[in-house]
Amino acid sequence: MRAAVFVALGEPSRLRIVELLRGGPQSVGTIADALGIRQPQVSKHLRVLGDSGIVSSHARARQRFYQLESGPFEDIGRWAESFEQLWNTRLDNLGAFLESMADNDEKGRPAP
Repeated sequence: MRAAVFVALGEPSRLRIVELLRGGPQSVGTIADALGIRQPQVSKHLRVLGDSGIVSSHARARQRFYQLESGPFEDIGRWAESFEQLWNTRLDNLGAFLESMADNDEKGRPAP
């Protein structure tokens, strides 16, 4: 996984563009209108997203449409899943600790 993907997604406007593109391909003008930012700014953000492999574009008539690429998000998913075993182990250990605390608490109470 490339750090450039996280750098690109770390900027709030670019993350908003990605969220918008989840609904399907959009033109630069549509993105600018939806986010309330100027077209040149949107184009700069799209260039960063494109350089990192997050989006691709195609021309249709006189407009350029951008769409999400699945590869970077699949990489992020696999990377996040790699932490699943770590957290499962930690949660299992916490559960065992809490059970032992409850057992000790019950053993320490005087009988009614």
